[in-house]
Amino acid sequence: MTAKGPVLTLFAARTLLGVGPDADERALRKAYREAAKRAHPDRPTGDAALFREVQAAYRLLQDALARPTTFAPAVTAPAVTDYAFLDIDIATAVFGGSEELSIDGRRLRLKLPAGLRAGDKVRLLDVLFEVRHRPLDGALVRGDDLWLTGKVAPRVLAEGGRVEADTPLGPRQAWISTKAAERGLVRLAGQGLPARAHHRAGDLFLRLEAAEKDKDSLARSLLRRFAAAWAA
Repeated sequence: MTAKGPVLTLFAARTLLGVGPDADERALRKAYREAAKRAHPDRPTGDAALFREVQAAYRLLQDALARPTTFAPAVTAPAVTDYAFLDIDIATAVFGGSEELSIDGRRLRLKLPAGLRAGDKVRLLDVLFEVRHRPLDGALVRGDDLWLTGKVAPRVLAEGGRVEADTPLGPRQAWISTKAAERGLVRLAGQGLPARAHHRAGDLFLRLEAAEKDKDSLARSLLRRFAAAWAA
C-alpha cells in the first residue's frame, strides 16, 4: 500500500489556477504563467511547495484538454463529478494492491485488482481515476505485456539452461534455449499482466543480462545444481 497526499482532481487544479471548466489552451497557459510567477521560489513571496502544485495542476489540465473525458450517466451509483490520474507501481499492476488517498480531507483506501492497464478507470466515491504506471528501472509495461530485465550467470548467456533470474519484480524461472541466450531475450507466454475484463493475459519478455561475477546469485546456485545432476 502506498500513502499519498491529497488527490489533485480537475476541480482542485482549476481552482488553483483560477480557470473554469471551459478554459482553452490559451487561457490555461496564461493562468499558469501568472500563478507560477506568483509562487516561484525565487520571489520574496514565493513558495516552493505551491510552485510544484501549480506545475502539477497545469500538467493535469493539459492532459485533460488533450484527452477530454466524458462520463456516462449513472443509473444506480452516484454521478461522477471529478476526475484525476492515479499513478501505481508496476508491481501493483501485476499483483494488485491498494492505495491510500486523501479526498476532501478524508483518508481512504482504494483496493486495486491485479492486471490494471494504463488508461483503465477505477472509481472512489465521486472521483474517477485514470491509471498510469510509474516508471521502474528494468521493468516496462507495453499494453498487456510485461518487459523485465533479469540478471543471470554469464555461463547461462553462453550455453542456455533453466534458471531463476533476479528481476525488479522478484525471481522469475525460465528455460533459456541457446538461441534465446544468443539474443539475450526470452518470451514467457501468459506471464505478463494477468487477464482482466476484456484484456487477455499478456506475455513476459525477459531481457537477459549477465550478473556480476563476484555475486553468488540464485541463478548461479541453481545452475550449479543442474550441472552436478547432469554430471552424475
